[in-house]
Amino acid sequence: MKNEKKVPQKTNGKMAVSTGGNAPEGLHKFFVDGLKDIYWAEKALTKAIPKMIKNATSPELADALTNHLEETKGQVTRLEEVFTSLAEKAVAKKCDAMEGLIKEAEGIMSETDKGSMRDAGIIAAGQKVEHYEIATYGTLAAYAGLLGLSEVQSLLHESLAEEKAADEKLTDVTERAVMASSETEEQEA
Repeated sequence: MKNEKKVPQKTNGKMAVSTGGNAPEGLHKFFVDGLKDIYWAEKALTKAIPKMIKNATSPELADALTNHLEETKGQVTRLEEVFTSLAEKAVAKKCDAMEGLIKEAEGIMSETDKGSMRDAGIIAAGQKVEHYEIATYGTLAAYAGLLGLSEVQSLLHESLAEEKAADEKLTDVTERAVMASSETEEQEA
């Protein structure tokens, strides 16, 4: 029975996972802690992204950030759905990594002049955020799979796909809008 799949079981209104076999002891708790961490991160981003939008000069960047803000709000709701399906209270646990990434973005915006260089800095900060979220959602989706939580895994894959698309969009904005704006600013100088 060493290779048996972990099956979530309801006990006292909470999800419990039998241990042994494929999932190490405590994986469920580690998984829920990770959900709390990304829940805090997404909620913090709903406050940070509007500041980035306000500081962006490229209309294409502002649009990309505005669209992703709406996706981020949806990701918060999706995480609340995940907590509900696990019979867990949706509780945010401070994410030190996201706090640091948001502080870095704020520093970039305050230390650069309005224009293409600030836009480039916002994009760089935004992509760091996206890469953190991609890593987190990918890991949590893998844990959900190990725990036999296919519906939860599917919800996490939705957020993962959105984060990957947002990262690609920021790359596109860099290549088109920021580089074109930078070249125009150099010609005017």
